[in-house]
Amino acid sequence: MIRRAFITLLGGAAAWPVAARAQQTMPVVGFLSPHLRRPATHFLEAFRWGLAETGYIDGQNVVIEYHFSEGRYDQLPQLAADLVRRQVTVIATPGNAVAALAAVAATKTIPIVFGVTEDPVRLGLVASLARPGGNATGINFFLAEIGAKRLGLLRELLVAANRVAVLVNPANIVSTSAARRELEPAARAMGLQIEFYEASTSREIDAAFAVLVRAQPDALFVAPDTFFVSRRVQLIGLAARHLLPATYPERDSVEAGGLMSYGTNVAEMYRQVGGYAGRILKGAKPADLPVVQTSTFELIINVQTARLLGIEVPPMLLARADEVIE
Repeated sequence: MIRRAFITLLGGAAAWPVAARAQQTMPVVGFLSPHLRRPATHFLEAFRWGLAETGYIDGQNVVIEYHFSEGRYDQLPQLAADLVRRQVTVIATPGNAVAALAAVAATKTIPIVFGVTEDPVRLGLVASLARPGGNATGINFFLAEIGAKRLGLLRELLVAANRVAVLVNPANIVSTSAARRELEPAARAMGLQIEFYEASTSREIDAAFAVLVRAQPDALFVAPDTFFVSRRVQLIGLAARHLLPATYPERDSVEAGGLMSYGTNVAEMYRQVGGYAGRILKGAKPADLPVVQTSTFELIINVQTARLLGIEVPPMLLARADEVIE
């Protein structure tokens, strides 16, 4: 829906040459992300759609300066500092707390709009949700803080499961810490044994799978991480190759062939961040814009993948699903 509406509205305006943009005096939105650029295309469209809803169209009356770290979290502070040197009008960091923290560390004056899965007050990004108080505000979309719920849904799907492998990205310290904090007590309460495996590059994902499949877990839990989202095809392919049931934090992985996800709509979060960036361009102050907390969560199940894995999805779980992919 977002993709179709965005293309209809812009009619190709986002493809204007950079040289043409440079000839005009326009506000500049700095976009900071650890994503790989190419796999993030539909998220970028959602972000631009949010801007367009507030009257700002890339290449017509605003320029977006993209800075991607290509999965290198250690590069985010340098990229944030570069955006500050370029004196962009606002910095957007949708989908990643490490990027948001890098931006906040780089400037106390340029407005920042974040999208984070963890509590932004606990992270130190804002003073409070209702009155952020500084130069940052944004969206809290809870992917990290519903880990226990997602683990419980996995247990409902696989009643006989005893051992679960959890894949985390050690470079994303915030998400990894949240995963351990949420999952360890939840697993004990459910009688599950969990073991953490780490990967922060494509090669390390392959290596982690080589190790974890030898341990023969009953299922895989992929922790929330922007890099993992960009490598979802690799993760889904490895899980399928080893006939390993897996749960993901976002629907994109299930649409690409993953088994199950529970979380918020990530593309919608990007749209909301774009909308907040547009409001700031119109003169709103981050200190006065309350942090938006996502209240809608969706359970997506791919029954075709379940059949390939020899899993019969319990009827009650199917009935609770927000979407079933055949």
